[in-house]
Amino acid sequence: MPKSRIIVALRNGPATLWAAFRRPLVRSVMLAGSLSLLMLAPIDAAGSRDLRADDGVDTALIMAVDVSQSVDQERYRLQMDGIARTLEDPGVIDAITAGAKGGILYSMIIWSDQANFAIGWRRIFSREDALKIAAEIRDLPQQGGEFTCVARMLRTVSVSIIPNIPIPANRVVLDVSSDGIDNCNDYNTLHSARDSVLATGATINGLPIIVEGENEVVGSGAYRAPGFGLRELSRRPDQERTTLDRWFNDHVVGGPGAFLLTAKGYSDFARALRQKFVIEVAGGLPARLAHR
Repeated sequence: MPKSRIIVALRNGPATLWAAFRRPLVRSVMLAGSLSLLMLAPIDAAGSRDLRADDGVDTALIMAVDVSQSVDQERYRLQMDGIARTLEDPGVIDAITAGAKGGILYSMIIWSDQANFAIGWRRIFSREDALKIAAEIRDLPQQGGEFTCVARMLRTVSVSIIPNIPIPANRVVLDVSSDGIDNCNDYNTLHSARDSVLATGATINGLPIIVEGENEVVGSGAYRAPGFGLRELSRRPDQERTTLDRWFNDHVVGGPGAFLLTAKGYSDFARALRQKFVIEVAGGLPARLAHR
């Protein structure tokens, strides 16, 4: 307060002096209260931070789950339960919340002939957030299809999913799980679709599900799915027979830090996904898993 105002207030008595000091004091208290409200405001009903658009997240993770003809009701449930259990795991939750931004964006698409956005973008910044999404996944009704159209799914991700990530992410990861190879498109189409995802700066990781006695060895494709043209899938002598994990490595995964983990059957899906999830959200990668 200026010295002249203090002198005038003293001449006019204690009441005037208090009034002179009261105005700036009240303004200071109101300002302090406003700052306190601002610090308390970024807590939403779910217990996580209510992010402004410029806050961002550590990772935007897209789970792409195969629901083609080979995925019966039991296999579908094993996948959904495995994803839910992963999100409920304390170690996974610790990895999610330990990053610089303190959380991630999560979404899930289920795909076969087409790709459907089953779980839209969700923010995970707390245990409560993760458990809520896990419950939502367990309640998803089974959706199926016939063919394994990997390229079509990748194209959907590059055109419709990644461009609509709602807030900035330090990295974008597409996690593709499947028990088969693309039986809808030739290699040129598949590689073009993969490159369109990689061009966004995203990473594609793979989780092939290998069922003993069923799909360990795969071919380059002996048929073409109805509705996707009349030509056979292109054959190359060096890829007539290969393993499913090698096929994923050669034709699906790519981008910064890309890697692949194999599930030994559907009963092993949850174990493999949990290990993979922690690596993806933590942003680290053991040397033995590095792509190429």
